[in-house]
Amino acid sequence: MDITKNIRDHLSESAKQHRIKDIRIGLGYTAVMLDNGQVGLAYTPHRDMPAGCSLFSNFLPQKNISAAVLLELITSDNSIETAIGLATANAITNFHSDNFSSGDVLEINPMQPEDCVGMVENFAPLTASIRKKAARLIIFEQIDQQKGDLIPSAEIEKHLPKCTVALITATSIINHSFDRIIQAAINCREIIIIGASTPLIPDVFSKTPVTCLSGVIVTDSEEILRIISFGGGMRMFKNYIKKVNFRM
Repeated sequence: MDITKNIRDHLSESAKQHRIKDIRIGLGYTAVMLDNGQVGLAYTPHRDMPAGCSLFSNFLPQKNISAAVLLELITSDNSIETAIGLATANAITNFHSDNFSSGDVLEINPMQPEDCVGMVENFAPLTASIRKKAARLIIFEQIDQQKGDLIPSAEIEKHLPKCTVALITATSIINHSFDRIIQAAINCREIIIIGASTPLIPDVFSKTPVTCLSGVIVTDSEEILRIISFGGGMRMFKNYIKKVNFRM
């Protein structure tokens, strides 16, 4: 399975129906706006940025091109390009569905007292609540050695199979680790993809063990672009997005 190719292929025809109105590569998030005003978000992968003052050697994002051109970037080896491709995919699908439910992801997916929760990247706002409800929380981060509950991402295959619940950042799609992580989490009762980068595309994830998609719908496109342009992130987004969940 290659999740980026599956997303691209699923949206390829829809992408041909749209042009690109604007692109913002912020310090925290990347955003793509379509000609109909819909905006999609994706995390900007700081750690993978190349040295120097220019992020692209052979490609410069342009306005008024087909969304299909940017969607194709989702499979790129350049993580900044992948983020642009994912943001484009999220823009194409950034509309409310009656199948989405609003509310806290932990209310939609309640933890059990005996659960061991594996969290791929540290979602700080959720950790205190999880520790109260579950037996154990293991957080996988991009570090070289274990620090308390923080375990190096390199050890996901060792520890995640022992978990009953997996909370996986959607940035794993951007750094192309998603397929590896999902394979390690295959025995989990719940596998939840979380974050503003989450593609709300149930048809694609129905082919995976994922049980819930937890992402956002942008409700004020212009304000989100403005926030991204001066380096803002999720804490500043809260009045201009709607958090939604989809149970697979």
